[in-house]
Amino acid sequence: MRKSLTVCSVLLSFMLPGKQLIAQAKEGVHEMSAGYVAPKDPLVIKKLSQWQDQRFGLFMHWGTYSIWGEVESWSICPVDWVVRKGPYSDDYNVYKKTYEELQHSFNPVDFNPEKWVKAAKAAGMRYVVFTTKHHDGFCMFDTKETDYKITSPNTPFSKNPRSNVAKEIFDAFRKDSFMIGAYFSKPDWHNDNFWWKYYPPKDENINYDLKKFPERWKKFNDFTYNQIQELMTGYGKVDILWLDGGWVRPDGKQSLNMDTIVGMARKNQPGLIVVDRTVPGEYENYTTPEQSVPDKPLPYPWETCMTMGYSWSYSPRDEFKPSRQLISTLVKIVSRGGNLLLGVGPSDKGDWAPDVYKRLEDISGWMTINEEGIHGSRPVAPYSENNIYFTQSKDQRSLYAYMLSDSDEVKLPAEVSFAVENVKKVRNVVLLGSKAKLQWSYKDGRLVIKVPKALQQQSGLKYSAGFKVSVEA
Repeated sequence: MRKSLTVCSVLLSFMLPGKQLIAQAKEGVHEMSAGYVAPKDPLVIKKLSQWQDQRFGLFMHWGTYSIWGEVESWSICPVDWVVRKGPYSDDYNVYKKTYEELQHSFNPVDFNPEKWVKAAKAAGMRYVVFTTKHHDGFCMFDTKETDYKITSPNTPFSKNPRSNVAKEIFDAFRKDSFMIGAYFSKPDWHNDNFWWKYYPPKDENINYDLKKFPERWKKFNDFTYNQIQELMTGYGKVDILWLDGGWVRPDGKQSLNMDTIVGMARKNQPGLIVVDRTVPGEYENYTTPEQSVPDKPLPYPWETCMTMGYSWSYSPRDEFKPSRQLISTLVKIVSRGGNLLLGVGPSDKGDWAPDVYKRLEDISGWMTINEEGIHGSRPVAPYSENNIYFTQSKDQRSLYAYMLSDSDEVKLPAEVSFAVENVKKVRNVVLLGSKAKLQWSYKDGRLVIKVPKALQQQSGLKYSAGFKVSVEA
């Protein structure tokens, strides 16, 4: 334990500055899956529609790696893009052993999920996805399948009454009506039936010949089934099973028994959305472009997963995106029919960085005014025009036009004009967050709004201006 703490303090002084963290997270921008297969189960279809109405979610990567402020899991993977720093970086075996010993130091005594719920709800987030287990195999839930977990006596935090953090997080967010998503890594680099200790690992895949040792893979399948069953039976209502590690797939050299796993999961959680991400087929109920925004609407349900800073997990050197950029990203994604799952990482002490709370507070102020055009909205042509992005209410009676600002304080021009297509009549136009009466005209498919001088000089708005256009479809 002391050795790990010493290594931690030394390694922190050697690791990369904030903007370079993204280079380490090479698992990074995944291509979007082709060949989407729509679900047939009526309960899944209903749950998927419900999820699409919740346009903004919270993603949390958390594990022992937060002690080092290291990129989640990947520093122990022997692939050529990984950059290790510190006194043990030249000896992989020592580095990996020291990394796994972080379990003996993990004690996030500031853990308070209700504090996270309050900030996330105020910011307009409606669902949460939490990493119950990342690729390194350390479990943030009370599994019976391994001692490499936060509730093990080997972990100091196990003595805390809230040590089963996955359950605590799910219960706290569910209590405030959030949809619940369990992230689960299909690969497990700690499990001896994935990375067999008899051979050194070569990359992120299993390190043995599956044809020669099929019994090992059978044991790993059983292990995975049992862990997912634990999550589906002991953690309350779960809405999303968010599976990562797309290299474990039917067309690769290793494949899980997904029919059996999903059948069991949905028996215990009827209507469960399954996201076998980047693996096209019936178990990728929505797709997950990572750190990127599609340039046009997609013909199937999708979610951009994106970090608030540069790292998925906690780093004391992380640099967080400006609030205006985060809000602009949310607007662009929603205008194209997607959801935004925004990632933050709790620290080794169990809390978010102060800048995370500040960003969510800024988003909260904006969402208080503008969320009616975000949640429950649908994309509408022409989707965007210059710096204006459109959404539509599900009943098609309201169009929302969000004019993105190039500064934190919105400066409105004397006239705002944009296309309004396929409507019989425009009934009214208001500026969200303002009681000022607007003059407007609608002719030949274009709406022209005259902005009063007082609003031009001082709109009182931040980040973007939202115009609500009431129409007769």
